[in-house]
Amino acid sequence: MKATSVLLTVVIAVTLQLMLARYTVGGKWLFDLVLVGVVYAALNWGPAAGMLAGTCGGLIQDVLSSDIVGVGGLSKTIVGFTTGVLGSQFVVARPFGRMLVVAASSFVHRLTILGLHSLVDQHWPGMPWAAMLGETGLNSLCGLVVFQASEGWPGLWNRNRQARRSGIKRRW
Repeated sequence: MKATSVLLTVVIAVTLQLMLARYTVGGKWLFDLVLVGVVYAALNWGPAAGMLAGTCGGLIQDVLSSDIVGVGGLSKTIVGFTTGVLGSQFVVARPFGRMLVVAASSFVHRLTILGLHSLVDQHWPGMPWAAMLGETGLNSLCGLVVFQASEGWPGLWNRNRQARRSGIKRRW
């Protein structure tokens, strides 16, 4: 059940990333919904789920982009595992806390990608601070929306189901 939920989370995140990426400036990825999905899986289901989501999501994202295959997968796997471990050690239940976790994960993810690229290319690409801060901010907002929606969805579902049941009883 957990693996199915993790893979479903990755599929939804990759699909949303592909659907929304064409509306960005120049088709560049200004946000990383796959990373938000990895953090979501890691905080909800633990480090193993974070690793699975990071590996699958990162490799799919690498294959679909013109980047070096494996760099995004490795960095998302590291971030997913680390987030899962920290999430199991500390209770991160408040929206602001989850936003901070997504922001820190985004920043570490981008630094890891830059470091891996510098190892592969033997050249330090420089620090695009404005782009990193923009991506971190957008990922944090997306994470807030995802976590709030996932908490509110079951309650909405139950209220609708109860309303339908009560409507049926009134007719009889």
